[in-house]
Amino acid sequence: MFTLVLGGARSGKSRFAESLCAGAHKVAYIATLRPEDDEMRERVARHRSDRSSEWLTIEEPLDIAGAAERCAAEYSFILLDCLTLWLSNLCDARRQDSAETLRAAAAQELARLVNCTARSQCVVVTNEVGCGVVPASPLGRVFRDLQGWVNQDAARAADWVYHVVAGIPVALKRPGAAS
Repeated sequence: MFTLVLGGARSGKSRFAESLCAGAHKVAYIATLRPEDDEMRERVARHRSDRSSEWLTIEEPLDIAGAAERCAAEYSFILLDCLTLWLSNLCDARRQDSAETLRAAAAQELARLVNCTARSQCVVVTNEVGCGVVPASPLGRVFRDLQGWVNQDAARAADWVYHVVAGIPVALKRPGAAS
Protein backbone atom coordinates (compact mmCIF):
# COMPACT_ATOMS: atom_id res chain seq x y z
CA MET A 1 0.00 0.00 0.00
CA PHE A 2 1.44 3.36 -1.07
CA THR A 3 0.16 6.51 0.67
CA LEU A 4 1.02 10.10 -0.25
CA VAL A 5 0.63 12.85 2.35
CA LEU A 6 0.98 16.38 1.05
CA GLY A 7 0.52 19.81 2.55
CA GLY A 8 2.10 23.19 2.99
CA ALA A 9 4.81 24.22 5.42
CA ARG A 10 3.81 23.56 9.04
CA SER A 11 0.53 22.00 7.93
CA GLY A 12 0.95 18.95 10.18
CA LYS A 13 1.71 16.57 7.31
CA SER A 14 4.67 14.87 9.00
CA ARG A 15 2.78 14.42 12.26
CA PHE A 16 -0.15 12.91 10.38
CA ALA A 17 2.14 10.62 8.34
CA GLU A 18 3.76 9.41 11.55
CA SER A 19 0.32 8.70 13.02
CA LEU A 20 -0.38 6.35 10.10
CA CYS A 21 2.55 4.24 11.29
CA ALA A 22 1.34 4.04 14.90
CA GLY A 23 1.05 0.47 15.99
CA ALA A 24 3.04 -0.90 13.06
CA HIS A 25 5.31 -3.80 13.97
CA LYS A 26 8.53 -2.43 12.44
CA VAL A 27 8.92 1.06 10.94
CA ALA A 28 11.81 2.35 8.82
CA TYR A 29 11.95 6.15 8.62
CA ILE A 30 13.84 7.50 5.61
CA ALA A 31 14.90 11.10 6.23
CA THR A 32 16.02 13.13 3.21
CA LEU A 33 17.05 16.33 4.99
CA ARG A 34 20.69 17.39 4.93
CA PRO A 35 21.17 19.25 8.23
CA GLU A 36 23.61 21.90 6.98
CA ASP A 37 23.02 24.67 9.53
CA ASP A 38 22.09 25.04 13.21
CA GLU A 39 18.40 25.66 12.55
CA MET A 40 18.13 22.52 10.42
CA ARG A 41 20.05 20.46 12.99
CA GLU A 42 17.52 21.63 15.62
CA ARG A 43 14.66 20.53 13.34
CA VAL A 44 16.26 17.10 12.93
CA ALA A 45 16.66 16.75 16.71
CA ARG A 46 13.03 17.79 17.28
CA HIS A 47 11.76 15.33 14.66
CA ARG A 48 13.88 12.52 16.15
CA SER A 49 12.54 13.17 19.64
CA ASP A 50 8.96 13.09 18.32
CA ARG A 51 9.41 9.66 16.71
CA SER A 52 9.36 6.29 18.41
CA SER A 53 12.83 5.20 19.49
CA GLU A 54 11.97 1.75 18.12
CA TRP A 55 11.87 3.05 14.55
CA LEU A 56 14.90 2.60 12.33
CA THR A 57 16.07 5.95 10.95
CA ILE A 58 17.91 6.00 7.63
CA GLU A 59 19.35 9.33 6.56
CA GLU A 60 19.39 9.23 2.77
CA PRO A 61 19.33 12.48 0.80
CA LEU A 62 19.38 10.98 -2.73
CA ASP A 63 18.95 7.20 -3.12
CA ILE A 64 15.46 6.96 -1.64
CA ALA A 65 14.48 3.89 -3.67
CA GLY A 66 17.68 2.12 -2.68
CA ALA A 67 17.04 2.88 0.98
CA ALA A 68 13.48 1.57 0.67
CA GLU A 69 14.67 -1.53 -1.19
CA ARG A 70 17.13 -2.33 1.62
CA CYS A 71 14.42 -2.34 4.28
CA ALA A 72 11.22 -3.35 2.43
CA ALA A 73 11.49 -7.05 3.26
CA GLU A 74 12.23 -6.59 6.96
CA TYR A 75 10.04 -3.59 7.84
CA SER A 76 6.25 -3.57 7.68
CA PHE A 77 6.09 0.21 7.28
CA ILE A 78 8.34 2.65 5.44
CA LEU A 79 7.91 6.37 6.08
CA LEU A 80 9.78 8.73 3.75
CA ASP A 81 9.96 12.38 4.78
CA CYS A 82 10.13 14.12 2.37
CA LEU A 83 9.99 14.15 -1.42
CA THR A 84 10.47 17.92 -1.54
CA LEU A 85 13.83 17.86 0.24
CA TRP A 86 14.84 14.83 -1.80
CA LEU A 87 14.02 16.68 -5.04
CA SER A 88 15.98 19.69 -3.83
CA ASN A 89 18.96 17.41 -3.12
CA LEU A 90 18.61 15.83 -6.57
CA CYS A 91 18.51 19.24 -8.26
CA ASP A 92 21.58 20.34 -6.31
CA ALA A 93 23.53 17.17 -7.10
CA ARG A 94 22.62 17.40 -10.79
CA ARG A 95 22.58 21.18 -11.16
CA GLN A 96 24.03 21.03 -14.67
CA ASP A 97 21.10 18.91 -15.94
CA SER A 98 18.16 20.36 -17.83
CA ALA A 99 14.69 20.46 -16.31
CA GLU A 100 13.65 17.65 -18.66
CA THR A 101 16.56 15.45 -17.55
CA LEU A 102 15.80 16.16 -13.89
CA ARG A 103 12.12 15.32 -14.44
CA ALA A 104 13.06 12.00 -16.05
CA ALA A 105 15.50 11.15 -13.25
CA ALA A 106 12.91 12.02 -10.60
CA ALA A 107 10.23 9.94 -12.33
CA GLN A 108 12.59 6.97 -12.58
CA GLU A 109 13.54 7.13 -8.88
CA LEU A 110 9.89 7.50 -7.85
CA ALA A 111 8.92 4.48 -9.99
CA ARG A 112 11.66 2.43 -8.28
CA LEU A 113 10.36 3.57 -4.89
CA VAL A 114 6.76 2.64 -5.69
CA ASN A 115 7.84 -0.74 -7.09
CA CYS A 116 9.88 -1.77 -4.07
CA THR A 117 7.26 -0.65 -1.57
CA ALA A 118 4.70 -3.08 -3.01
CA ARG A 119 6.07 -5.53 -0.39
CA SER A 120 5.31 -3.24 2.57
CA GLN A 121 3.27 -0.21 3.48
CA CYS A 122 4.87 3.06 2.47
CA VAL A 123 3.89 6.59 3.49
CA VAL A 124 5.56 9.43 1.60
CA VAL A 125 5.42 13.07 2.70
CA THR A 126 5.71 15.96 0.23
CA ASN A 127 5.04 19.68 0.07
CA GLU A 128 2.19 21.16 -1.93
CA VAL A 129 3.92 23.94 -3.85
CA GLY A 130 1.23 24.93 -6.33
CA CYS A 131 -0.88 27.05 -3.99
CA GLY A 132 1.71 29.76 -3.31
CA VAL A 133 3.01 32.72 -5.22
CA VAL A 134 4.87 32.26 -8.49
CA PRO A 135 8.59 32.19 -7.62
CA ALA A 136 10.50 35.30 -8.72
CA SER A 137 13.51 33.45 -10.14
CA PRO A 138 13.70 31.10 -13.12
CA LEU A 139 15.34 28.46 -10.88
CA GLY A 140 12.50 28.76 -8.37
CA ARG A 141 9.92 28.30 -11.12
CA VAL A 142 11.73 25.24 -12.50
CA PHE A 143 11.82 23.69 -9.02
CA ARG A 144 8.15 24.47 -8.38
CA ASP A 145 7.22 22.86 -11.70
CA LEU A 146 9.39 19.79 -11.03
CA GLN A 147 7.83 19.37 -7.59
CA GLY A 148 4.36 19.65 -9.07
CA TRP A 149 5.15 16.91 -11.60
CA VAL A 150 6.71 14.67 -8.93
CA ASN A 151 3.64 15.15 -6.74
CA GLN A 152 1.34 14.27 -9.65
CA ASP A 153 3.36 11.13 -10.42
CA ALA A 154 3.30 10.10 -6.75
CA ALA A 155 -0.44 10.77 -6.43
CA ARG A 156 -1.17 8.73 -9.55
CA ALA A 157 0.79 5.78 -8.13
CA ALA A 158 -0.65 6.10 -4.61
CA ASP A 159 -3.47 4.03 -3.19
CA TRP A 160 -4.27 6.79 -0.67
CA VAL A 161 -3.62 10.54 -1.02
CA TYR A 162 -4.16 12.95 1.86
CA HIS A 163 -3.89 16.73 1.83
CA VAL A 164 -3.20 18.11 5.30
CA VAL A 165 -4.47 21.64 5.94
CA ALA A 166 -4.01 23.30 9.35
CA GLY A 167 -3.43 19.89 10.92
CA ILE A 168 -6.56 18.36 9.39
CA PRO A 169 -6.02 15.49 6.93
CA VAL A 170 -8.42 15.39 4.00
CA ALA A 171 -8.53 12.16 1.97
CA LEU A 172 -8.31 13.00 -1.73
CA LYS A 173 -7.91 9.45 -3.06
CA ARG A 174 -8.91 6.09 -1.56
CA PRO A 175 -8.53 2.54 -2.80
CA GLY A 176 -11.44 1.60 -5.02
CA ALA A 177 -12.86 5.15 -5.17
CA ALA A 178 -13.00 7.07 -8.43
CA SER A 179 -10.18 9.58 -8.52
